[in-house]
Amino acid sequence: MNRQDIIDWVRNEYGTEPEYLWEDTPEFSVLRNRSGKWYGLLMKISKRKFGIASDEMVEAINVKADTMLIDSLVNEPGFYRAYHMNKRYWISILLDGNVSDETIKGLIEESYLKTCIKIKKK
Repeated sequence: MNRQDIIDWVRNEYGTEPEYLWEDTPEFSVLRNRSGKWYGLLMKISKRKFGIASDEMVEAINVKADTMLIDSLVNEPGFYRAYHMNKRYWISILLDGNVSDETIKGLIEESYLKTCIKIKKK
């Protein structure tokens, strides 16, 4: 998946649109769920931000995930501790073809659900 594929998918799946909050980084966009919480951050940044010895720019998405899952995924190609977010609860996925579309969609869905406001039972 690339950035546009994700934007199209979340529009269809959740009815959400990317928000471009920062004039100085127009390649960053936030995905919010209905409760207003971020469930994704789309970025285009240097591979160096992930510790890769290259100035090549890469598209990536940050999503919220289970901490144990994050610990396991960061050992797989295409996954890194989240750039510029809490590395315990967020993970970066490079959109370079190393991670399957279904895996990306599943992680976006998990993030969406994790960030929804939970209604307490009485």
